[in-house]
Amino acid sequence: DVGRELVSAQSESVRRIIRTMTLKSAAFFALIGMALLTIVLAVHFVRDVSALLAGAIAAITVLISFIHLLACLSVAVFLYVFYKAQP
Repeated sequence: DVGRELVSAQSESVRRIIRTMTLKSAAFFALIGMALLTIVLAVHFVRDVSALLAGAIAAITVLISFIHLLACLSVAVFLYVFYKAQP
């Protein structure tokens, strides 16, 4: 019986969050997360370029890192435009 009350309380809190979160706030939340991921991938790309110049890694590794960074930037720009388009 206590387990059901706990599940019921958790379900109510989830419903409350979903009711209060608008599409604009959800897009902003996703944009924040994607911006953080973009920063991490940019640092990783700079590290890979530095390692390439030192001769520690192959060029394909830098290419893969660049593709990841470009994809992440593309999604971040999409989320920014989507966020700005919300009323």
